[in-house]
Amino acid sequence: MRSKLRQQATFVKQFGSRFETTGSLIPSSRFLARAITRYVQQRDDAAIRVLECGPGTGPFTDRIVRLLTPGDAYHLVELNEHFVEVLHERFAHEPHWQQAAEMSEIYQLPLQDFEPKEKYDFIISGLPHVNFPTAMVEAITAAYFNLLKPGGMLSYFEYMYVRPIRKMVTLGSDRQRIREVNTVMERHISGHRVRRESILLNVPPAWVQHLQSDVTS
Repeated sequence: MRSKLRQQATFVKQFGSRFETTGSLIPSSRFLARAITRYVQQRDDAAIRVLECGPGTGPFTDRIVRLLTPGDAYHLVELNEHFVEVLHERFAHEPHWQQAAEMSEIYQLPLQDFEPKEKYDFIISGLPHVNFPTAMVEAITAAYFNLLKPGGMLSYFEYMYVRPIRKMVTLGSDRQRIREVNTVMERHISGHRVRRESILLNVPPAWVQHLQSDVTS
């Protein structure tokens, strides 16, 4: 219980000081975690490589570590040093996390600067794209598909109707940014989406987007 409270306190504190990279006051629900990891759960018996982008305090990580088996590789890319500290603590002390610790590595850097030796079967992202500058969103979405194996699956979430609502109510240069970000995201969605899920049991309610890289890429 104390560990959960510390994680929540860290998340709230980082929301206040770094809203643009945190995106929400409340960590994602277990219902959202189950949906966003759906394709990892449907894996076959072959070893897989999983990348999680922006894990925060680990609501999706807690689900992913339970789906890994010996021989898998699991990498987490998190820029916020306070969240990185929480993740290391959880891998050190929580039983399911400890079982996955030897196959897991945490990297503290921007996703667009991450250069692994091999590509991934699955990418799970908690990054709040709508908060970022357009150029950064372009770089991040390009990184997703550069890091996926042919036919690999990208799963990320966005809060319901946030992009269209902010596009209507935001003024000035930020309104233009929202429009540009919307264009970038819709371009990738239209070319790669295989499924969208609506998760009402989350605060705020969210959509999970599942996108697949080209099989011949």
